[in-house]
Amino acid sequence: MTTLEPAPAGPTAATGPPDPPDHVLIEESADHPERFAALFDRHAVAVHRYLARRVGALADDLLGETFLAAFQGRARFTASTMDARPWLFGIATNLLKRHARDERQRYRLLARVPRDAPTVPSEGIEARLDAHAMRAKLAGALARLSDGDRDALLLLAYGDLTYAEIAAVLGLPVGTVRSRINRARRITREALDIPGEDS
Repeated sequence: MTTLEPAPAGPTAATGPPDPPDHVLIEESADHPERFAALFDRHAVAVHRYLARRVGALADDLLGETFLAAFQGRARFTASTMDARPWLFGIATNLLKRHARDERQRYRLLARVPRDAPTVPSEGIEARLDAHAMRAKLAGALARLSDGDRDALLLLAYGDLTYAEIAAVLGLPVGTVRSRINRARRITREALDIPGEDS
């Protein structure tokens, strides 16, 4: 898997002032396409991390597709927000829809990974076995979620987006996003036998 390093943020002695906000870079890229590269440098790590946690090895290809689609569709970007992150996560999430069946299958396979205990005791083995069992249960719960509920939950958990950003990504009201996430949390908590109340 390709390792991506985040670009340094803020001004440095060597480079001078920081790059302009995302929406300015996108506007400038209409006349100077090379300016779009700064968006890749700024957001590729976060988008790749989100994709990798959802579809594993396919993340590298989908990252390229995400930024290609963003570059080709940059004229449609609306500067209602200066941050392009929700827009990029939206493109990535739409591309994931083509792989929804693969993603569900991946979670089902993870849920069925054998949980055989090693015969020789070793330090910390109980904690590792507990974590392994928890991962399998979580994968099973994620496989059972609807695509919409899974998207909302994983944009929150893996993408680290706010409810408002998730609403922008999915083109839904914030209340609908909140309902989807609450439902997904309830289902995953039940699978993991964790008590709690939805927020």
